Amino acid sequence: MSNTPSDHIVSSYDDEIMQLAASIAEMGGAVETAISDAVDALLKVDHATAREILAADAKIDDMQRDVDDMAVSMIARRQPMAADLRMIIASIHVANDLERVGDMAKTICRRTLQLDGARLSPKFYNGLRHMTDLTLRQLKDAIDVYTSRDITNAIAVCERDAEIDALYVSLFRELLTYMMEDPRNITQCTHLLLAGKSLERAGDHATNIVEAAYYLKTGKNLAVLLDEQRSKG
Repeated sequence: MSNTPSDHIVSSYDDEIMQLAASIAEMGGAVETAISDAVDALLKVDHATAREILAADAKIDDMQRDVDDMAVSMIARRQPMAADLRMIIASIHVANDLERVGDMAKTICRRTLQLDGARLSPKFYNGLRHMTDLTLRQLKDAIDVYTSRDITNAIAVCERDAEIDALYVSLFRELLTYMMEDPRNITQCTHLLLAGKSLERAGDHATNIVEAAYYLKTGKNLAVLLDEQRSKG
């Protein structure tokens, strides 16, 4: 039995949806690598690697534009409804959040280029590495939730963001102590503080991605749901 034109249209549409999902997953992998490499460059005060990451950010920007173009084209040509429309709109929001995570990696690299190699206590660098590990876990889990459409762990991922926030506050206090002890530390600590803030913001974008996945699956606002649960608790 031969395929009808409508069969080909459905198959083509499914291919486009799969391509959109694959583009999001690829972009997610790229920003995870960018954050990891950026922090490595920061910890080693590796200016050469920092410059390479800055140059590579253009590829992440191109990925976002590709996702946007693909999504807009699908809306214009397919006129999707309900769940399909939510999926396409969500992909635009997720790509934007991933692009912003790439910008956070870029900010960390710019801070690295301002460092001169002077070192603080090992405790601080261990704390920064731990914060990075948590942020990367959040990004990976958020992208997994979005691509798999499995929202079982969505609430847990969002609630873990508080750990990253707490670590940032701890690093902020430690850096403030270094600045008060020796004014010569102020410039370096300021750059490190901005790098830590970039990690904290990357964690926020991971939360946004999970919220987009939750909305895509349920049509409900996860942030509102969590606020209601906290108010009842």
